[in-house]
Formats: sequence, structure tokens, C-alpha cells
Amino acid sequence: MAAAARAAAPLAALLLLLTIAAVPPAAEAHVQIGAYNKTCPQAEDIVLKEMTAILAKSPNLAGPVLRLFSVDCFVGGCEGSILLDSTASNTAEKDSPLNQGVGGYQVVDAIKAKLEAACPGVVSCADTLALAARDSVRLVYEGALHPAPDWPEGNRSVAADVAPNSPPPGATIADIIALFANKFNLTAKDLAVLSGAHTIGRARCSTVSPRLYNLGGRNGAFDPTLDGNYTATLRGQCKPGDNATLVDLDPPTPTTFDTDYYTLVAGNRGLLSTDAALLLDPATSAYVAAQANATSPDQFFADFAASFVAMSRLGVLTHHKGEIRQVCSKVNPPAPASTNAGAAAGRSYRTAGLALITTLAVALLM
Repeated sequence: MAAAARAAAPLAALLLLLTIAAVPPAAEAHVQIGAYNKTCPQAEDIVLKEMTAILAKSPNLAGPVLRLFSVDCFVGGCEGSILLDSTASNTAEKDSPLNQGVGGYQVVDAIKAKLEAACPGVVSCADTLALAARDSVRLVYEGALHPAPDWPEGNRSVAADVAPNSPPPGATIADIIALFANKFNLTAKDLAVLSGAHTIGRARCSTVSPRLYNLGGRNGAFDPTLDGNYTATLRGQCKPGDNATLVDLDPPTPTTFDTDYYTLVAGNRGLLSTDAALLLDPATSAYVAAQANATSPDQFFADFAASFVAMSRLGVLTHHKGEIRQVCSKVNPPAPASTNAGAAAGRSYRTAGLALITTLAVALLM
């Protein structure tokens, strides 16, 4: 019993921090905790139940869902545009070359279908993704973490928007830090902290192969900053030209949200070039070293909560600025002219009530 109490203490502290960090500025009059309590009180239970079943069957989906939420937030804000399919006249974000490795869409679709059956037209796809991302971490990690924004979604999803909001191939650590600062008002520390999400998930061999066989476009050249033994292991997993095989970002504990990632990066075993780049800046390198040598994960958990909440506030749509899509991959069909005014009023009422940054801290402590 004493051991359980000790284990619960970091979790309680993290959830309390999330609650405090999520308190919105006073000017955001409609941002509130528990926005679905009246409109769809079973929403969060549905998401948790579905994520529990999904991860019990396929634990490696936690990483893709978390990444899907992050990718959505960095292009146009956390408004679900990454979920939209391309059309004959538009190539959507999900089909940008930079997003070819992004997955987890089927998870959102499955959960959204359950939510629509329970509460038609109430829970947005943006919220569904945010709640799924929260629970993906909650279910694979020693404690629990849950940025749960309830937001309407945007209907703009253009592949051309991805590159300006993403680190380009070959970007230096200075480029990435500048992108975080100028585009998202996030710090170098936020970058180091959010990179810790690579403690779960996998990447395609095509992402890491240049470090193994073709560094700088030179045939046969490999990255000398990558640990030699790890290079040999990765070459065994990723043969030249292999674009399909998936490799773990955090081989020791690939489905557990912990601090092993920082130990790997500090030992020159970060899988991605962006992981290795963290060692090239004083601020990010210091954070990696601190977490690699930490005797407890508590500080990382607290930092991740704060940075993830900061990221999840990007581009929030409230009031009449978005809509609640019925199907996450498609925009809603136009409403009949006679009902446009009523539908708009209803949507404004719902979105005003749904705009929140984080929920469930109290519920998760029960």
C-alpha cells in the first residue's frame, strides 16, 4: 500500500500541475473546465474505453496518435485539419510529402463514430483527436498526462501549408529552434521537452536510412555521431532502399512513456537526425543531460505537461470560427438555406461551451 501511494504521488502532482497550467487567461471568457459535462457527459469515458481497447490490441498505436495530434497543432493550430482527406481540387495536409509517415487516422475515425452514436454533432474531430492523444499517453505511461482541449475544427487543410510550419530536410538545430520561437512562440526548452514524446512510437527506415548509408548525399557515408553499435543494429533492421520497415524510437521501452529517450540521445543513440541535433545546442543539450542523469522522471513529466499544454493552445478555434464535422475526413455538407441561421446559432452556442484547454485532472485522480 505504501509503495502504491509513493507511485501515485508523481501522478497526482503532474495532474495538479496540468490543471493549474491549463487555467486560461481571463479574456477567454468562454473557456471552461468540463465543457462536455452537460452536452455529452459520457464523451471522455467513451474515448478512454475505446483507446484502452485499441492499445490493448495494438500498443504501438500510442505513438502515432500522439504524433498526429502534434502535427495537427503545428499547421494551423489544434483544429483537426490534418484529418481531412484530399479532394479533386485540393491536396490536403495528410498527403504532404512531409506527412507521409503520419498515422493513427483510423483510431480517430473509430472513436468519432462511437461519439457520434452517443452524442450526434456534439464532439468535434479536433476534440476527439486531442482526447485520444491524452489517453494514449495516459495508458502507456507510469503516470498520466492529458491535454484535453475541446475545440471546433477548421476546414482548411492544404498540403502547401505543411512545409512552412515544419523543419525542412537538413534543418539545423538553430533552424528548428527559430521555427519554434517565431511560428509557435515556443522555447528551446519546449523543443527538448516535446521531443521526449519520441519515447513511444516508431519511424520508417526511409527516415533514418540517410544516416546509415547516404549521409549528405554521399553513397556509403554514415553519420559518425551515431553510436557505432547502434548503427550496426539499425543496418540490420533497415536494408538499403527499405522504405516500409518500422523501427522503434525508444528500443528499450517502446510502448512506455518514460525518460529512456533522453538516455538514448545522450549516448548518441537517438534514432532521428532531429534527436541527435538536440546535442548541438547548449539549452537543448543541457536538458537532455539533466533528464538522462535524473534519478526521477518527475521533472520531465511536469515539463512535458506544461509544454504540451502550451502547444495545444496553438490556433484554438472558438465561437463561430469553426464547425463540428460529422465525419473527420470530410467537411460537412452545406445546410439548407432555410436552416442556415439556426444552424449557425446552434454551432456558436456549442463551440462557446466546448472551448477549453484541459480537463479530467480531477477525474483521473479518482
